[in-house]
Amino acid sequence: MANFNKVLLIGNLTKDPELRYTPQGTAVVNLRLAVNRRFKDSRTQELKEDTCFVTGVVWDKQAETCNQYLHKGSPVFIEGRLQSRSWEDNSGQKRNVIEVRVERVQFLGAAPKKAEPSFADSPSQEASKEPSTETSWLEESEGAIQ
Repeated sequence: MANFNKVLLIGNLTKDPELRYTPQGTAVVNLRLAVNRRFKDSRTQELKEDTCFVTGVVWDKQAETCNQYLHKGSPVFIEGRLQSRSWEDNSGQKRNVIEVRVERVQFLGAAPKKAEPSFADSPSQEASKEPSTETSWLEESEGAIQ
């Protein structure tokens, strides 16, 4: 029988990324994502919303880029696979978690605001440096993070 493990999510970060490094120096960041689902209650016909909270784990250069550009509230698209891990906490109790092992991150929404130009910068030079603020600013300025 074939197996398939693929996760595609669009949501907003519920907190700033948490960048850390392994003892070998590999960057890793946790992205805590809120994914909303709107639906009509079949009993009351009322529109309702359900939120699912998911942790995505991003590694290497992609982790450092996420830490640099993302913040609480940032909309993102993540693609990856489900991964489970177990450990024993400080009190000796066994813990389990299922996370998304992120393989690709796409930043959505507008680019972060830049500081106002100083008098030394000419307005025409500053305008040409700004990335596009279309729906996917990172894709247009750097390409998708792979």
